[in-house]
Amino acid sequence: MGLDKRKIVIGSRESKLAVIQSEMVVDYIDKHNENVEVSLLKMKTTGDIILDRSLDKVGGKGLFVKELDRALFDGRSELSVHSLKDMPMEIPEELPIIAYSKREDPRDVLVLPKGVKELDLSLPIGCSSQRRMLQLKEMYPLAQFKGVRGNVITRLSKLDQGEYSALILAAAGLKRLGLSERISRYFEPEEMIPAAGQGILAVQGKEGIDYSYLAGFEDKEAKDMAVCERAFVRYLNGGCSSPIAAHARVEGERITLMGLYYDESTRRYKKGIMEDNVSNAEQLGILLAKKLIKECRGER
Repeated sequence: MGLDKRKIVIGSRESKLAVIQSEMVVDYIDKHNENVEVSLLKMKTTGDIILDRSLDKVGGKGLFVKELDRALFDGRSELSVHSLKDMPMEIPEELPIIAYSKREDPRDVLVLPKGVKELDLSLPIGCSSQRRMLQLKEMYPLAQFKGVRGNVITRLSKLDQGEYSALILAAAGLKRLGLSERISRYFEPEEMIPAAGQGILAVQGKEGIDYSYLAGFEDKEAKDMAVCERAFVRYLNGGCSSPIAAHARVEGERITLMGLYYDESTRRYKKGIMEDNVSNAEQLGILLAKKLIKECRGER
């Protein structure tokens, strides 16, 4: 009996959060398919190894997917699970995203050291992304910032050892790790627009493989939001270096997109909001991007 089972290997980064996220996909496949056997192939990516420099200095988001992509190309794995916000905007045609998960809380959060109730501005806030820093300066004009790399657990231990006054992290990661009690404050998207794709998992596969065992996994609302947010960032050519943020909400047949664009040449940034029909999700992302470029450059 057991010999007939189809063996499926899922590629995953080896951090605790990445494994938990990959196991969510494993559990879904197990639960909905009797004739498959799923295992995880865990690996360290370049982005997990180079921790002494910020991402934009060493090659951007692609550092978290290169090794996983290679395993897909080589046939060592059949799919990979990523946090969508870590995926580059341009992905190889042969390795398409085959499903988007239901979205976890997309907000950014403030995390204070254990036992601390108030933010102490004499110490820096740990924050690696230009997107977050730009928006935090509006809320905390007197704050200083210091980069922080490493997985969530590593960052929290640095915080609790007194290196930082606080950290800015994604709510989704803390919730999936069972650490939501560490959250001191949620930033609503109106205060701090999240990274495109934050809270959504992307399942990436390989052209020509039958993924019918994933039927029903994809969340349509999350897909529409992802397509809209990623179209916005892609149009602006947003890698890790230029601060860009995008957050879409779907209500019925309408989709609303909030975006932030920083123009390197004018050093100005603008936030904007637009809405349209869900069927125009991708077009909406491009329209808002065009509008914010014009505004940053003072064009009409």
